[in-house]
Amino acid sequence: MSTLDGVITGIVDAHLHQWNPRSTPWAANRLSKLYRFVPAFGDRVFSMAVSQADREYVLTPSTVARVYEPMQYLGDASAVTTIAGVPIDTVVHMESHWRSDETAGRAESPAGRSAVEETRYVMGLPFGVGQSPRLGAIVAHADPRSERFGELLDEHSVLTDRLRGIRWITTRHPDPKIRNGADVDGILASTAFLKGFAEVAERGLVFDAFVYSHQLYDVVTLAREYPEVTIVVDHMGAPVGVFGPVGARTGATAGARADILRLWRERMVTLAACPNVMVKMSGLGLPVLGYGRERWGNIGSRGTLAEMVGPLVEHVVGHFGADRVMFGSNFPIDKPNAALDMIIGALVDLLAPRGDYVLARAFRDNAMRVYGIE
Repeated sequence: MSTLDGVITGIVDAHLHQWNPRSTPWAANRLSKLYRFVPAFGDRVFSMAVSQADREYVLTPSTVARVYEPMQYLGDASAVTTIAGVPIDTVVHMESHWRSDETAGRAESPAGRSAVEETRYVMGLPFGVGQSPRLGAIVAHADPRSERFGELLDEHSVLTDRLRGIRWITTRHPDPKIRNGADVDGILASTAFLKGFAEVAERGLVFDAFVYSHQLYDVVTLAREYPEVTIVVDHMGAPVGVFGPVGARTGATAGARADILRLWRERMVTLAACPNVMVKMSGLGLPVLGYGRERWGNIGSRGTLAEMVGPLVEHVVGHFGADRVMFGSNFPIDKPNAALDMIIGALVDLLAPRGDYVLARAFRDNAMRVYGIE
C-alpha cells in the first residue's frame, strides 16, 4: 500500500474539533447539556432521550459527551505514521457550534459570547506539546447576518493571530428525521448574509461552508457574488443517504441513492466552475452519508472505505484538480465509523495513482496555503 513518506514531512488535518463538555462554551447549548450527563446513564438513555436525527448524526454519545482535546486526538493519530509513513504535524481547528441558534452571531448574545470563548478555549489547549500536532489555524463561529458581525470578528482576532476563517453551518434537509444545523433555508444566498459577507472579503478570511448536497447551488451564489473570497466546501458537499438509508426515507432504495449521487455530481460540476471554491475531503466516515446505525462502526476496513468513497473522491479531484482539494478528519464526529489511520490510508490509496503532486497538495500544501499557516 502507498504511503506519504518522501512526499511530505507531515500531514495537515484541516478539519479538527476539540471540546470538553464540562467546560467548553457551547456546553450551554440545550442538547449538549443533555450530553454532559449521558455517560452516567449509558447508551440506552441516549437512544431514548435524543431524536433519531441526533442519534444518526453522532451514532454514540461518547462522540460528544466526553473530552476530546489534544491528548485524545494524539491517541487517535498515533497509528497514522505507521500507515501513512509521516505523522500529522499540524491541525486546523474548526468551530464546534453545531446546533442552530439565531442569536449566535450577535456579539452581545450568550451564544455570540460563547463563540468568542470557544476561541479562547482553543488557544489554551496544549497543542504542540510533546508529540501533539501544532495548531496552525482557527476557523471560528460567526454569522455574517449579524449587525455586529465585524465587532465579533475583532474579538476573535484579539484572542489569536491564527484566525484564518469563519464557518456558519447552514445544513437543512427536507427529511424531518435528518438533523438540521440551521433554522431556515437559503441562508448563504440571502440578502442579509451576502451583505454582511463583505466583512469576510475585506479581512481576507476564508469561509468554510457546510451544506448538504441539495444546497450546493447556494454556495455557487455566494462564490459568484464574492469571487475574491476562498470558499471551502466541507465534507465533499455531504450527499446525505448516498450509501444507505438515513432519516425517515432518504436513501431508502437503490434508485433513491442513485439520484442522490447523480444530483451531487451535477452540483459539484457547477461548483467547480467557480475558481474560488475548494473542496475538503473530510467527513469520509460521516454517519449521515448512510453507512449504518451501529454504534460500534459501520465500515469495517480501509479497503471498504476506499471502495465506497472512491467515486466521490475521483469526481471531486477530477473536476476541482489537485490545487483545490484538501484532507480533513472531521474528528471526533467520524470516529465511531472509522479510525483516523484507516481514513487517511484509504484516501492515500485513492490518490496515489495520481502521483506525488496530488498527494502533497491534498495532504499538506493546499491547507497550508489556504489557511495561511506559517
